Amino acid sequence: MQITTQTEVTVASINGVALHDAGDALTADELRQRAYAELLRQTAIQKGLLDPSDQPGTDGFSSEAASAAIETLLEQELLVPEPSEEACRRHHAANQATYTTGERVNVRHILFAVTPGVDLNALRKQAEGTLLNVRCFDSKNPEDAFSKAASTLSNCPSGAEGGQLGWLTTADCAPEFAKELFGHAEVGVLPRLVHSRFGLHVVEVLGREAGVAQPFESVQGAVAMTLKQQTFVTALRQYLSLLAGEASVQGVDLEAADTPLVQ
Repeated sequence: MQITTQTEVTVASINGVALHDAGDALTADELRQRAYAELLRQTAIQKGLLDPSDQPGTDGFSSEAASAAIETLLEQELLVPEPSEEACRRHHAANQATYTTGERVNVRHILFAVTPGVDLNALRKQAEGTLLNVRCFDSKNPEDAFSKAASTLSNCPSGAEGGQLGWLTTADCAPEFAKELFGHAEVGVLPRLVHSRFGLHVVEVLGREAGVAQPFESVQGAVAMTLKQQTFVTALRQYLSLLAGEASVQGVDLEAADTPLVQ
């Protein structure tokens, strides 16, 4: 959702440094990204890592020197310890589906996309009603109900094919979507809506092919990197929150970000 006309007129800034030009129409996420980058740029100057003559931009891009200084700043300020073997083993045991190779799932879905301005309550009710309908279809015509709903309601191009996505691996899916599909034994219409970055999905699993679970020793490095990234994100959130609390912030809400600066 784009910022309101009032926000467009008022130039957002960090400690008096403008984040955009007057009249620019930026989303709330874009404003937050620029605000956090500017907080870090200013902090790098304060720490002596960046020449004070470095000029901030209003186009969302940092200078090469500023980017390098921010990277050095984060290396110095964020404590990201190596995860213990015990922590890695616990993560591996709790996320077996993530470390299974070769698993495939044959899927079709009906997507109710979350788009700017959509009424989320109404969208959820429509998705829940559709889920109930396709779960209660006439068993003599099981495909007709799902295919018809997909062709008339789905916001995905697959709707024209009855919602068919075909055989998928974890690499084919957004992580939050894959989490609901893989590592389970369910076949048929899932009894719950599946949430993803794209919206709400009514999902039917048509078939499964089991994968091979990878032993801890073969994926220990990948597990450690995952845990380090999680620790880094947490530390970065805390650090940016501290910087924001000490700064003069105008025209941008820094409290609403889930994972600031990290995509």
